[in-house]
Amino acid sequence: MTQAGRTQRLFVSCGVCNKLFNIGLSDTALMDMVVSNLQQQRAVTEQLRREAAIKRIPVSQAVADIIKFIVEHEQEDCLLVGFSSQRINPFREKSSCTLI
Repeated sequence: MTQAGRTQRLFVSCGVCNKLFNIGLSDTALMDMVVSNLQQQRAVTEQLRREAAIKRIPVSQAVADIIKFIVEHEQEDCLLVGFSSQRINPFREKSSCTLI
């Protein structure tokens, strides 16, 4: 165990050049880093557990469901069947403004 306020030596690896750098940290700074890293790893683990619990379906079934939805709703798609009136067409050219 170290005395309060004593500096610990920590070796940190550079991700670019793979060199080790010796940095001095106080005990509290070192503990803060460890706790922060632990919390981060727990959050990642929980996220992975949530993702693993998601119900999966085969891609072929998902594609079949999408095609079925499109076919069932194609009469409601204004881009396929057009608009009943130009006034309700949000893509129509807007009237130009003239200055007097």
